[in-house]
Amino acid sequence: MALKIDLLKLKENGVVAEIRQDVVNVTGLTNCMNGQLVTLGQASRGVIVGFDPDYVLVLVVHESGSIKPGDKVTTALDEFRVPVGEGFIGRKVNALARPSDGKGPIKETMSYPIFNVAPTVLERTPLDDVLQTGTKIVDMTLPVGKGQRMLILGDRMTGKTAVGLDAIVNQKGRDVICIYACIGKSEAALSRVLEVFDRRDVWDYGLVVAATASDPMGQQYLCPYVAASIGEYFVYEKGADVLIVFDDFTKHAWAYRQISLLLERAPGRDAYPGDIFYIHSQLVERAGQLNEARGSGTMTHLPIVETLEGDFAGYIPSNIISMTDGQIYLNSSLFGEGFKPAIDMGLSVSRIGSKVQWPAMKKQASMLKMDYIRHKELEKMTRIKAGVSGEVEARLMRGKCLEELLKQDESMPVPLEDQVIILHARENGLFSNIQPSEVKGVLDRFVKQVHQNRPDIVNNLVKNNIMTDEIREGLNEQIARFSDSFIQDQS
Repeated sequence: MALKIDLLKLKENGVVAEIRQDVVNVTGLTNCMNGQLVTLGQASRGVIVGFDPDYVLVLVVHESGSIKPGDKVTTALDEFRVPVGEGFIGRKVNALARPSDGKGPIKETMSYPIFNVAPTVLERTPLDDVLQTGTKIVDMTLPVGKGQRMLILGDRMTGKTAVGLDAIVNQKGRDVICIYACIGKSEAALSRVLEVFDRRDVWDYGLVVAATASDPMGQQYLCPYVAASIGEYFVYEKGADVLIVFDDFTKHAWAYRQISLLLERAPGRDAYPGDIFYIHSQLVERAGQLNEARGSGTMTHLPIVETLEGDFAGYIPSNIISMTDGQIYLNSSLFGEGFKPAIDMGLSVSRIGSKVQWPAMKKQASMLKMDYIRHKELEKMTRIKAGVSGEVEARLMRGKCLEELLKQDESMPVPLEDQVIILHARENGLFSNIQPSEVKGVLDRFVKQVHQNRPDIVNNLVKNNIMTDEIREGLNEQIARFSDSFIQDQS
């Protein structure tokens, strides 16, 4: 006769002693741990964030009714976990992984701890595949690998979110699960992101985890961890590639600073607590590429940080620069000049470098960054002079053509194969005898011509990622044909 044995579940009961905004002091919990989920009163939820000699400190993350002293507090002896699964794709959820889009409940597959431990060095493998962001400057000069942690930083209103969103939009049809984590932003800003998701069919492979400025501080604090946990399900269980855009870590740091002041933790530099580095580092360390034994999945992080008056050496920006594999710096001056995306190539770097870049692009893009920086230096020097020589004028014209070539409209990502075609055309003089104002039109027409006349070249680049002699000859032939027709049109 088989015996049915139920698992023993231990629970603890405590009492609310004191309430300070979103932080509750609880007595009576003697066997609890940091990061544990507790129930306050009838259905309010909180997470244990600290201890002092007399109380357990609980951060309220979901308040279903008013919490008052004397309310009962219940906790099970397990860590705070959130539901995860494939049912989350195409949905918008809050920082507790509960649906907030009005489309009904989400079928969960399993649960994951929100403060999960990052993979060890032995569980990882070196990055070997490129994440196609669709932003020409990034893919050509600052390549991002699948599993990389690439910081996007700059002043407000410089297009940081646009760069992250373009990377998400460009993953359509590339088998990459995309997660947008909205942390402390306004409802209006979130609505603009959701509009892009709707317009570009991102819901087919993406989801949104949102804790806006109107949500409790606890949810703003937990939001990026929950987004990472949902992503880890696809990485660990499905061996999938995941991209997460955290927008943004500055507001996450603000929320944690407020919580820490309520917890009476000693403030340090800029009033941030001493463990502000840890809360971000334990998050970004969860990115990486797993080895074959763990499923070969990858998780790429694109955290966004807002700077103040271009001060990228500030406390929070410099902290996160030190824990990521590179940064994309957006310059407000370039943005004001109309150079969009306003990426400052002099201050941007990818520490993964060209290791993951397509071989077809690597050689052609090797001097692009240097050419652009030299042009900007020459432009600065000639601004104060009344006249310049013909040779300098020609160099300035080539530099302006390069600027136009690198400009890009928002939500219009460019595939890598088209970028290789563009670089080859530049290297072989397609833009040498035209005005900067004509570059965009010539660019669009030439790429369209190659797609129409030689689709085999495009397919070969996508398949092999290598610039063969056959492809080179085919592109040179197309450049000659286009140049002849362009001269005829001009005359």
